[in-house]
Amino acid sequence: MERSLELVVALVGILKAGAAYVPLDPEYPAERLAFMLDDAQCAVLLTQRHIADSALAPLMGAQAGARANVLCVDSEWHTLAGAAANYTDALMPPGPEDLAYMIYTSGSTGTPKGALNTHRGIVNRLLWMQDEYRLTAGDVVLQKTPFSFDVSVWEFFWPLLAGAKLVLAAPGGHRDPGYLAEVIRDEQVSVLHFVPSMLRAFLEGTDAPAQPTLRDVMCSGEALPYELQERFFARYPSARLHNLYGPTEAAVDVSYWPCVRGDARGMVPIGRPVANTQLYVLDERMQPVPIGVAGELYIGGVQVGAGYHGRPALTAERFVADALSSVAGARLYRTGDRARWLPDGAIEYLGRLDFQIKLRGFRIELGEIDAALAELPALAAAVVVVHEGTGEPQLVAYYVPTGPAVDGGTLRAALRARLPEYMVPAHFVALAALPLSPNGKLDRKALPAPTWDLLATDDYIAPEGELEEVIASVWSEIMGRPRIGRDTSFFDAGGHSLLAIRAVARLNTLLRTRLSIRAFFANATVRGLALALSSADTKPGHTAAVARAVLKLRGMSAADRARLAARQRAARSGGDDI
Repeated sequence: MERSLELVVALVGILKAGAAYVPLDPEYPAERLAFMLDDAQCAVLLTQRHIADSALAPLMGAQAGARANVLCVDSEWHTLAGAAANYTDALMPPGPEDLAYMIYTSGSTGTPKGALNTHRGIVNRLLWMQDEYRLTAGDVVLQKTPFSFDVSVWEFFWPLLAGAKLVLAAPGGHRDPGYLAEVIRDEQVSVLHFVPSMLRAFLEGTDAPAQPTLRDVMCSGEALPYELQERFFARYPSARLHNLYGPTEAAVDVSYWPCVRGDARGMVPIGRPVANTQLYVLDERMQPVPIGVAGELYIGGVQVGAGYHGRPALTAERFVADALSSVAGARLYRTGDRARWLPDGAIEYLGRLDFQIKLRGFRIELGEIDAALAELPALAAAVVVVHEGTGEPQLVAYYVPTGPAVDGGTLRAALRARLPEYMVPAHFVALAALPLSPNGKLDRKALPAPTWDLLATDDYIAPEGELEEVIASVWSEIMGRPRIGRDTSFFDAGGHSLLAIRAVARLNTLLRTRLSIRAFFANATVRGLALALSSADTKPGHTAAVARAVLKLRGMSAADRARLAARQRAARSGGDDI
């Protein structure tokens, strides 16, 4: 289902019925959704009519999909409401150890895995949050995280638990800083969440003044840089910023930290454990390490989940006996995160111990992408790594063709049929062979840094006209490419959702227009976006704005100044309407 009133009602109804919910994001590829549906063996599939008529159709061929009872919550609303009276007396309230939800995360073996969480764990998390931050009936919480990510759990249920107002962002609205700024202002939002990389895009993508109702901003999903914290406080000096940490396997968040403006340490800890939760930093022998010494972070307490659905071996590997607890049967979750204790009792996050990464808030096992590439018959070998790219991390795939050269566009299309967009590498680099260490293992450090010479294509067509020139220049600037062709897809050229947000913000500033992120996604080539802007923005002065943008990007010559003056005179006389 898409984010909607019906989705909220469906989630509450599932839990009241004593069942557990499994989010299926309609934006995921059909192959991935079919696997999730089949793996979960869902008895009931709740959806909306427009999704059932389009994205859902391919899933019904899946074995479990054919068994699931499909209900369109919106078009069958009255039927469901009429039948509700027959079942009310039969409802059995769920117990503490019953499952509340299962969320699929990336899996290192090539397929996603379903993380199971109980009512005891998520209720503890919600009650702790209410005890710590105290929502009232006067508060407004913005729900904008896709419900396939665990942050959405507290976004949905915390305001309902506390009697606060819940505002739902429009489907896709979580990607649009301008739209979010309008919702925060119009709905007088007091609490919302940002993944740090999206918080950066929000601060860069809008110059809206600080909304006085905004009281608490929660950050989680990836490391919060100190400079981003300071940038937030400079824009919102009266708001509070909180850094939360936790894996999907332990009911969303297990530690918290109230950010301190101007902290002399110049870093943002992940803080201290939430209620009824224990955090340990252990060495290879699972012994506690001293303050300041790095080790692996383990989680104990009531929020530790029930393991992975249908994956007993992986569950046993990651969920281990808690020898430090006096509670019979207590378990620890091995996070795979490197951390250390600080002298004040807070914890500092130091990165990963394996090949799992957090990219723009998405949890990704690089092995899952490697496995998807390995199944392509055109490739003899492949590996995916993370490079900083244009000032931020990007996925790069290195591959060895089995025969004739295969281009990155073909590989990208093949992966998009299997993986969510955020797991598709931005760049593909062909090699004669993958570099190996003396013991025959892959030498990741010897992989060449991707360069635009390696990534260049022969299908370049130069932009035409000043508007296309502006768009191409902005894309080139943001993605660090020397040139962008008029028919090159923004996303095929290495762009992703956060770079798209930056591109929209830059174009809106240069062109003095109101391009939305949705329109950008729908017109993701230079030619297509220029046509969309030309047809949408017909007010007088638009052509002059384009000319000013060209001059700003080129540097203004004497001839350019004369040309701009002529355009401005035409605009003032009303002859600048395109």
